[in-house]
Amino acid sequence: MLRVPFVAVDAVSGYLAGIGARELAPGEWGLTVPDEHPLDIGIRVADGLVRIQAFAVPAADAPADEDALHWNRSVRIVRFARTRSGDLWVQADLFLDAAGSLDAVLGLVVDAARSARAAAYDSASSTARSAWMRVVSKSGTEESD
Repeated sequence: MLRVPFVAVDAVSGYLAGIGARELAPGEWGLTVPDEHPLDIGIRVADGLVRIQAFAVPAADAPADEDALHWNRSVRIVRFARTRSGDLWVQADLFLDAAGSLDAVLGLVVDAARSARAAAYDSASSTARSAWMRVVSKSGTEESD
């Protein structure tokens, strides 16, 4: 069966243009989400994947490594990553054939970055995090850390 990846790339490009993303190069886009601290998201199509990454928190303010690891065990689809200098990023990969769910995955990336920023900067709570960072117990009725 002959597959034409350009059709999927065109669909991704059309969607991203519709939400205000800037085309940086063929198959690469930048999207800025307005916020208290604007969130810059990079989106790239490569190797049959839509790759998404967003800078969340600089090293000086980033949560401890063990917190980021715990969050990674608690989330689905997105993941936290650190640079060698300690900056915290949010990343997600999506098969190009599943690009129809790009909107939902971008939403998860934004939510994860906002939650990491809340944990780093929200002085009102030492365990600030959104509901998606809570782990539901095996019974599905209780939340735990």
